[in-house]
Parts: sequence; structure tokens; C-alpha cells
Amino acid sequence: MSRAASTLLIASLLGAALAAPALAGPMAAPAFSIKGLDGRTIRLADLRDRPLVLDFWATWCGPCRMSMPHLDAMQTRYARQGLTVLGVSVDEAGPAPVRRYAQKSGLKFTLAMANDEMLESYGPIRSIPTTFFINRKGQVVRRVVGYVDGETMESYVQEILE
Repeated sequence: MSRAASTLLIASLLGAALAAPALAGPMAAPAFSIKGLDGRTIRLADLRDRPLVLDFWATWCGPCRMSMPHLDAMQTRYARQGLTVLGVSVDEAGPAPVRRYAQKSGLKFTLAMANDEMLESYGPIRSIPTTFFINRKGQVVRRVVGYVDGETMESYVQEILE
């Protein structure tokens, strides 16, 4: 197991679940280029002018699994307003277990695999889930570490839809 995965596992097991307040001010979201589970490349630049919920998670993470229905609901509810929900898996076993989990759970939002560059750009990611709420201008408005209930997630999504 890599050092990053070990750190994530330990932090997740400790139950870190801190809903962070809004950042002091919006900051530019770091550019990224990752592979979706469908094999297509996903770039932040391709999501320009779209609000984005970027969630780092893993199939083995209980709080992450609890967040999945909320993320799926946000994608369904706000797709017409341009919202993109992107779940970025940190599973080290590769995309196969992530695909199985997504199919079994009926997830409809986009899933991808994290790469080292993205983890460095958005890090440090010390606990999962870690979720970024990015507005239409490509600015990170909020970074949340830990599980977010559906009502709170809804309010954070509302912030980035404006």
C-alpha cells in the first residue's frame, strides 16, 4: 500500500468528518486531466462555465458510500442547471472494483480514477471523502472533509449554481 493510501486509510478509520466553512475567498481550482471509468479523458477546462462538485472517495470508505446517494441526487436534480458531479476514486486496485460498485449502486454521475498529479494539486487529501464545490468561474468556493448530509450538500450546491 502506498504512503498516500495508508494515510487516507488511517484518517478515514479515525472518522475525520469536519464540514469546513466556506474558504476565506474563492480560489482558482487547479487544472486536472484524468481518465473516466469509460476511458475518456476528463479535464477541468472541458467543464468551464459549469458548476462542479468534485468528490474524492473510495469503495472501502463507509462515509464515502453514505455520500453517494446525495451526490447522485444532486446530479439528477441540477443537471439542467449545468451541474457536474465528478467522483474521483482513490482506490488503488484500479477501476474494476469502482465499476462494480457503481453498477451495483446504480450511480449516474461521472466517476474517474485519481492520479498522483491531481492528488497533489488538490491536496493534501488526508481523509476521504473530501469534496470541493467549484463555481461556474472555476473557483473553489468550499472544501469539505468528511461526510456531508443531503440537506447540507444541497445548500453547498446552491452556492455554486449562482
